[in-house]
Amino acid sequence: MRGKSSLILASEKTAAALLDMKPAEFRSLVQAGALPPPENFHGFQRWRVKELEAIAGGDPLDGEFEA
Repeated sequence: MRGKSSLILASEKTAAALLDMKPAEFRSLVQAGALPPPENFHGFQRWRVKELEAIAGGDPLDGEFEA
């Protein structure tokens, strides 16, 4: 990843791109519980970019993600 993003929330396609993945690969890791599930913002599923950046940076995150 090149630098920090100015995004706060990301769609599945954007979240996958932030982690240099195809959307199907990203979706599979979310379903397996290896990545956090999306949050629902007024009917839209979005991922928190700060969480994705922390994961990509190898920072430890509290708890495990549930599929």
